Amino acid sequence: MLHCLSACSQLGALDTGIWTHNYIKKHNLSLDVALGTALIDMYAKCGNMTKALQVFNEMPRRNSLTWTAIIGGLSLYGNVNDAIFYFSKMIDIGLMPDEITFLGVLTACCHGGLVEEGRKYFDQMKSRFNLSPQPKHYSCMVNLLGRAGLLEEAEELIKTMPMEADAMVWGALFFACGIHRNLLIGERAASKLLELDPHDSGIYVLLANMYKEAGKWEDAHNIRKMMNGRGVEKTPGSSSIEVNGIINEFIVRDKSHPQSEQIYECFNLINKTIGVCYV
Repeated sequence: MLHCLSACSQLGALDTGIWTHNYIKKHNLSLDVALGTALIDMYAKCGNMTKALQVFNEMPRRNSLTWTAIIGGLSLYGNVNDAIFYFSKMIDIGLMPDEITFLGVLTACCHGGLVEEGRKYFDQMKSRFNLSPQPKHYSCMVNLLGRAGLLEEAEELIKTMPMEADAMVWGALFFACGIHRNLLIGERAASKLLELDPHDSGIYVLLANMYKEAGKWEDAHNIRKMMNGRGVEKTPGSSSIEVNGIINEFIVRDKSHPQSEQIYECFNLINKTIGVCYV
């Protein structure tokens, strides 16, 4: 059961997850900590927080992993105040948070733009709970500070990291620079990102766009030339959706789906009102 629920979580297969939950209830299987936590994780990752909270409240016993699962789910879907409430309650009843718990509460702070709260929880990792922040925690903080426009503070935080900042950390700063049109810091972040992954098309595209917005057309052109010279192609966007238990993946302008003709006909019909036609 645990392996099945884990697979459903990874795939976002909600229908199969619901079937598994019904099987558990039908056969009166005990909702122990491990099984209950797996159900919460599955419902949360599949987007049904109502059911995740229902399972949480029905569980006779919960451990730190259970609380971490519900906090992570709430933060993932932007239920900022609820995530922080459950985090505080977890601490109040004497359970110890781990690195993943803090990742959940810091993500909630990012969603809510709660800079002061984010700083507090980040500091508490070491000062109160003796946990060493990992690159993902730094990435959350850089994201939080960057979105708030505190780009200099975010860059300084990266300099204090006891380990080398990875692409996730520099990427958080870079995209924040794009939002706030800070070309100076953005160039430094882009330089680090290109050292780490010179074949990531998104870096070139965003940097070129930042140059264009700053009126630096020659620099933008040079970035495009660099991209072409290195043989970097823009990665097409994709999305997936589950319909009747089947997961369908769509790529930009892709026609490999067996029902692509009907999909494009429907899409063109919708867009007729705005005078747009997609082929």
